[in-house]
Amino acid sequence: MFEFKDIEILQDIVKAGGFRAAAQKYDLSQSAISSRVSALEKRLGIMLFDRSNRQVRLTAAGLRFLEEAQRLSRARDRIWQELTHPGELSGTVRIGVAETIVHTILTDMLNKLKDDYPKVRFELSVDTSGQLAMTMADDALDVAIMLRESVPQGAVAAALKPVQLGWYCTGSMELPDHPLSLAELAEHAIVTFPKGTPPFREVESIFSAPDISPPALHGSASLSTVKHLVGGGFGIGVLPSLMVTNSVWDEHIKAIPVQDEARLTDLHFVISYFPERNREIGEAVIEAARLFDQTDL
Repeated sequence: MFEFKDIEILQDIVKAGGFRAAAQKYDLSQSAISSRVSALEKRLGIMLFDRSNRQVRLTAAGLRFLEEAQRLSRARDRIWQELTHPGELSGTVRIGVAETIVHTILTDMLNKLKDDYPKVRFELSVDTSGQLAMTMADDALDVAIMLRESVPQGAVAAALKPVQLGWYCTGSMELPDHPLSLAELAEHAIVTFPKGTPPFREVESIFSAPDISPPALHGSASLSTVKHLVGGGFGIGVLPSLMVTNSVWDEHIKAIPVQDEARLTDLHFVISYFPERNREIGEAVIEAARLFDQTDL
């Protein structure tokens, strides 16, 4: 029906943005590449490329074929690796992480993986836990570090140490000599995790009491953006405490002591993967993370 070489050629056409550039890679003429693609389309009974204009674009059927064919290529590479080089990881490993992990253990973990598996190339994605779960379920990620509430069905999950959340404000803000209450916090605009995430929902919930005027809540998927807004005096914010202690911070931001009613639930992250297709790299990521998470996984 088709060969793995066909898959490679399609990938190169898409990556290069045209038949001519792909033909140069294989030292073939543009017509030879075009004829091979046309023959493949005839065998499959579908149109892979939209040829209605000068720009080379996959059709919907072509995109679906390439996605499925790439999975076959990865499976072939994995089988070859396991049979010919048992215990030695190589190739590209796709790791997705929530941004909290970027600011905590990611760099140390990747340095360890790089040293242990020098033949591996890492492709990183940073997104919300919900999006990471969907991407991993679609086999577009090999391993993901996400909130435990988001782990897709059928995936395994190894727990990381809980991440504490804290309240922060600009360094120039004058604070009273007592922990702030919910009512006092509600007097300020609040910057936090993006809407729909557990931290956003919890912040929204604790200010829902009828005797408290609800504050303006501003969500951002970028914790770095939250930090900059807080440091610039836009409002007070919710950030992972470990992110603060692990970063180079200055007088532009400081912690806000709060009463017990305003304390937030810890975030529980896990390393997740589907064991039937990514057990080896999943276990390798867990082992590397263990060294820097300081907890039993």
